[in-house]
Amino acid sequence: QVQLVESGGGLVQAGDSLRLSCAASGRTIDIDDLGWFRRTPGKEQEFLGSISWAAGSPTYANSVKGRFTISRDSAENTVFLHMNSLTPEDSARYYCAARVASIGYNVWGQGSQVFVSS
Repeated sequence: QVQLVESGGGLVQAGDSLRLSCAASGRTIDIDDLGWFRRTPGKEQEFLGSISWAAGSPTYANSVKGRFTISRDSAENTVFLHMNSLTPEDSARYYCAARVASIGYNVWGQGSQVFVSS
């Protein structure tokens, strides 16, 4: 099976940039695409974007388009979420998830907390 581990979260100031990593292991050839999500208490889960595993083609939600970038290091089986111009509204727990032989995301990481101070 596929396993995902996020890293790179922490405390930053408004206007800073931060890069999150999602390391995939197991049968990574079974991954169709890998997406990034964030959750904040009291708010619905938000889809940020995704990248196809084989081709490395990213797509983005309108809410973060132009500010967040998703990339892939295929040799390391790692996907990155690079976030620019962070604001306190970006404070959330960020998750990566993979679609593995599924119409929905069925493999999830443990999440990485991001806090943006004003």
